Amino acid sequence: MLKEKRKDNTFYLGICMAGAVSAGAYTAGVMDYLLEALEAYERHRGKPGYPSHRVEIPVMGGASAGGMTAIITAAALQQGITPVKVPLAKLSDECPKNLLYHSWVDLTNEDMFSVMLETNDITDGHVVSALNCKFIAEIAKRAMTPVNPQKIAWKKTLPSFFSKRLELFTTLSNLAGFTYDELFIANNSAKRRPYYMYIHNDFACFELTTETTPKMHPGWMPLNIQTGENSEIAIQAAMATGAFPVGLKARELKRPMEVVNKNPLFDKRTLSAIQVKEDPYKSLNVDGGMINNEPFDKVRARLIAISGQSSSEDYENFEKFNSTVLMVAPFPSTKPTAIGFSAKLLKVIGLTLSAMISQMRTKPSEISDARNPECAGQFLIDPSREFHDQKGIVEVDIEGDKAIACGALGGFSGFLNKEFRVHDYFLGRYNCKIFLRDYFTVPDKAKKNNDIFRNGYEGITDEKYRSTTTAKGWQIIPLVEETDFSFPEMVFSSGKKWPQQNWSAIERFRSGLKKRLEALILNTVKIKPFKRFLLWIGTRLLLRGMLTKAVLETIKEELKVWHLIKNE
Repeated sequence: MLKEKRKDNTFYLGICMAGAVSAGAYTAGVMDYLLEALEAYERHRGKPGYPSHRVEIPVMGGASAGGMTAIITAAALQQGITPVKVPLAKLSDECPKNLLYHSWVDLTNEDMFSVMLETNDITDGHVVSALNCKFIAEIAKRAMTPVNPQKIAWKKTLPSFFSKRLELFTTLSNLAGFTYDELFIANNSAKRRPYYMYIHNDFACFELTTETTPKMHPGWMPLNIQTGENSEIAIQAAMATGAFPVGLKARELKRPMEVVNKNPLFDKRTLSAIQVKEDPYKSLNVDGGMINNEPFDKVRARLIAISGQSSSEDYENFEKFNSTVLMVAPFPSTKPTAIGFSAKLLKVIGLTLSAMISQMRTKPSEISDARNPECAGQFLIDPSREFHDQKGIVEVDIEGDKAIACGALGGFSGFLNKEFRVHDYFLGRYNCKIFLRDYFTVPDKAKKNNDIFRNGYEGITDEKYRSTTTAKGWQIIPLVEETDFSFPEMVFSSGKKWPQQNWSAIERFRSGLKKRLEALILNTVKIKPFKRFLLWIGTRLLLRGMLTKAVLETIKEELKVWHLIKNE
């Protein structure tokens, strides 16, 4: 496989973006500020009074909304991106000049829930998802295939803080899966009998490049947004990784047989067992986060291969490491609660599904590292917000998914109100800013003994590059131009610093919800005209009203928990 020569005095950063549904707005905000900070540092790096070590991103990977954000970021790198540093004059205004903001905050309409309740995706006996998700294809194509490409100042090269050939991947939950077998000696056969098993964990792998005739690395599909090379496959992959089961439409993905059979994220033994013969290979996929929602292990493996640091002890040691994984997780895991030992069917079904998904996502090889507080190889940006009074005293201090407005309803609340998405975008920017200043750092010993930071910070004593926490670490990405570390002031319609809305704003969806539920009930299966007439009567008189009431009550309770309902 072709390899870029490792660069001296370079620290490699791998980005892993977890699933988030509408809270992808938070991840987009994080990436917006990260790109801004790296751009600013590169402008000053090595000049008198500034650190000189390089920071380079060779790989980005993600699941679900995180995978979609990775691909949108790739498109933005070629088309150019202008950071959205402060809220727009009107929070309802759009910002097409920033693909991250336009794709996750603007979406296709200020009122997205009404769009998702439309029934134009349902035909007789043909239902593909609980919610109308046609808008997803519109956003993906808008980002990857611009309407007026001649008006775009295409970047001839990727930013210098990215590798010339950026590795990019999304996780997939491949419903058919890859079949392989193990041979067993059976009691009724003289021959070994195959025992068939399946691998449903899959990946779509790309290399973002500005080269017109790139040499293809085995297993990686060259992606060039300007020329359109593999853009359509990237669109399919983005929609496939974000296909939330049942709620959103399952997606097909076609890939060349060669790249599937040489997928770089599978080990050699697995690849030898799951070779496919169909070209192109077609798979039906649902949300990539269902099986692998935080693929930091895959990002880490690629970093180790790229940086050449094969020793896990060195990778985990601040004084020796030359790369690390930065994970963005809008929904960080929480300490488990007691399950309760009820044997009721619905309770057990829920616990069973939760256990299956949790077990599929477990990465045993990483458990010992995750439990080591001194491990240098992994960093996490997750939501936290503080509100201060006029004296600077913290009034509100919230961490985790409750800190984001898009966290309710399993991540779907952001589709109810654009203000929720605006808040989370700027919270992502703010959290990234504080993280880079205070937590993405190395201790004094690493500055002294790690060659990268010893050389990079040689002669630099300026305290502005140090964390403001008691640890006083030195910034891995020096914030060279940032002076304002406050959360931006926004005027929400609630009149508060936290976006809220009246319940009446949700009640207005009642009619659309009834129509959507009726269409789902009547078209899920094909039935004879007379039975369909009877079902229509039952649906009109009873079912849709009962279901609508139940759905609205669930929404109301969830929004109450997140304090998103005004005067409730």
